[in-house]
Amino acid sequence: MKAIWTGAIGFGLVNIPVKLYSAAQQSELDLDMLDKKDLSNIHFKRVNENTGREVDWKNIVKGYKYKGEYIILSDDDFKRASPKKSAVIEITDFVDEKEIESIYFENPYYLAPEKAGARAYLLFREALEKSGKAGIGSFVLRNKEHLCVLRPYEDVVVLNTMRYSQEIRDTKELAIPKSAKPKPAEMKMAMALIDQLSSEFDLSKFKDTYSSELLKLIHTKAKTKGKKKKTPGDTYPKLKVSHRQTVDLMEQLKASIKKAS
Repeated sequence: MKAIWTGAIGFGLVNIPVKLYSAAQQSELDLDMLDKKDLSNIHFKRVNENTGREVDWKNIVKGYKYKGEYIILSDDDFKRASPKKSAVIEITDFVDEKEIESIYFENPYYLAPEKAGARAYLLFREALEKSGKAGIGSFVLRNKEHLCVLRPYEDVVVLNTMRYSQEIRDTKELAIPKSAKPKPAEMKMAMALIDQLSSEFDLSKFKDTYSSELLKLIHTKAKTKGKKKKTPGDTYPKLKVSHRQTVDLMEQLKASIKKAS
């Protein structure tokens, strides 16, 4: 794995030198965009708005429009804006992880210690695990300040970037019915269904089956390429989603329980 950020965890007066690695990878198929006419690859170019000419990456700069003129910012400018946050993940609070709603979580990263910080890193990870707490802090990654939470995961410390509260939309914008309350019998049946489907969480049980099914279809189409024979996917059952009001919720719940048993 290639580190995408190098810095330190600020833990009180202790600095733990670390490297940041992406903890996730995409599972979907790598599909190319093609011209329908001749199947040529589609490329996106960086074009000068005035001249129409393509611009090389080395000639592209970032700027902020201020009073009608652009102020150009260099890589050093981004670092100078907050030198400490560009180099240190400063832990300011320790909280119960259960207090953090999942809606705030963004991307996961692994933090691995530099050689000089191995002992301090292990101490920090084990202290998090023993206390049951998560560290809240902030740092700058790719010219943007991120709120983050640090938690123990297996033998490492995982950093999750988080959304700020002002980035979460208000639920009041949604039309949620408040008058239609469930009947006691319906609630009892719903709880029975939940209990019947309850199990210990095991992430390995869940697979990206869509990508594998899509790959099967690709292999089938490759074998029949040039032939008139239909392939799975040329015809498929159309599923209709019903938007009519539920006629008998109890009957649906009973059928669900019967199917799950």
